Amino acid sequence: MHGLIIDDQERREIEYLLKREMEEITFDLGDHRIDQGLKVAMEERYEVLFQIFRRFANREECLQYMPRKKKQN
Repeated sequence: MHGLIIDDQERREIEYLLKREMEEITFDLGDHRIDQGLKVAMEERYEVLFQIFRRFANREECLQYMPRKKKQN
């Protein structure tokens, strides 16, 4: 486990970067030209980013960026 001391401006910047990256991944997941194997890796990255984001964001923002459940075959 690691600790991190940041001020409010740094927290807002990290939060902004996480949101932007998660939005870009969400956009790219809708692109039919991207290989399915790559999409799986992107979904895994999204999960990691979301776990970090949860430490910074309030409940409403977390609900907005919550990963969608995968479809069961």
